[in-house]
Amino acid sequence: MRCFDFTALRISLLVLMLAAGSAHAQLSSPLPAGSAKPAAGKAAPGGLELPVGQGAGVHGANSPFAPLAPRTDVVPWSVLTDVKTKNEKNRILPVFGETQLGMNGKTQRIQGFMMPLEPGKKQRHFLLSSVPLTCSFCLPGGPESMVEVKTKTPVEYSMEVVVVEGRLQVLHDDPYGLYYRITDAVTVK
Repeated sequence: MRCFDFTALRISLLVLMLAAGSAHAQLSSPLPAGSAKPAAGKAAPGGLELPVGQGAGVHGANSPFAPLAPRTDVVPWSVLTDVKTKNEKNRILPVFGETQLGMNGKTQRIQGFMMPLEPGKKQRHFLLSSVPLTCSFCLPGGPESMVEVKTKTPVEYSMEVVVVEGRLQVLHDDPYGLYYRITDAVTVK
């Protein structure tokens, strides 16, 4: 008898539901000057339309959670979300810049909101998002606005901002469509 992989299903469902947004929302972490992307479904330079679910994610104006506070000791989401994409054989793949590629395999700190992938209060495998998950049916942005986290020791689930430190992997062709992963992570204050 074959065991079903619920974690893989959760990640797949989360990535498939990346079309969330709000008319009264703001970007969680603005993109650097000169690199702003048009909103999903709008024409990009060259007349191409961006797929829905792309971008940094939005922090709803009615969210009970405060947006991420700027910190100098973490990688800004604006760096992680500044990714281009290309279509290849019916798939959308990331095209990373020198900044993202330069972080690959190095210890990095990232702050965000926890999206659990396992049952229970303690999590060893979760997604970290640039904006809080305030709707159980919506995801806050595209795959560039999330980081898969695998921790050394279990972390208690929190709806507050979490900061993790670990080895960042830049994913070129992840089967779940994710762009980043942190392994051997620990939480930091």
